[in-house]
Amino acid sequence: MHARFVRTASVGLALLAATVAAQAQSASMDPDGRYSGGQTSRRYELFGGASYVGAIRRSTVAAPGNYAPGTIIVNTSERRLYLIQDGGTALKYGIGVGRVGFTWAGTTTVVAKKEWPGWTPPSQMLHRRPDLPRHMKGGPENPLGARAMYLGASLYRIHGSNEPETIGQAVSSGCFRLLNDDVIDLYNRVKVGAKVIVMR
Repeated sequence: MHARFVRTASVGLALLAATVAAQAQSASMDPDGRYSGGQTSRRYELFGGASYVGAIRRSTVAAPGNYAPGTIIVNTSERRLYLIQDGGTALKYGIGVGRVGFTWAGTTTVVAKKEWPGWTPPSQMLHRRPDLPRHMKGGPENPLGARAMYLGASLYRIHGSNEPETIGQAVSSGCFRLLNDDVIDLYNRVKVGAKVIVMR
């Protein structure tokens, strides 16, 4: 009797754990397959060689309009970046975008590119977050990630991230962030002077 009770209780607990795990996973994924929060961080797998659970997959798609090859199209509402290719196609990347109050739209150009860039928070950001460092050298813990492409005369960049779980989110101060693997791929394809069209 006691052994049967223990076996039944063990099976019940296993089923409960599986149900909770499934609910947690489904709460962490939106219909587009991107990570959208939840209680469990998914970033642990990224630096172990595999993409984290729910990563937005880089893919080749039909170009989202009639643009010259080499043009970057940023669709902030879709949270996607398109690099226009020859033959009417584009490479599509998942991005993190500006949070409410920090979104913008317009046309600009890539004026500079840097590998493992250093980061100096602007004065406006330091006013909001006085706890931030005044400067951080480039490296894996740097918020700009592995690569950065600087946009026009603004403080905005297309850059990597040390927070892969934020890709697909509206959390930045106006920059566009990608997974480090994706920003390296994009960086190697984009030339200084490339046109960037940011659309809401």
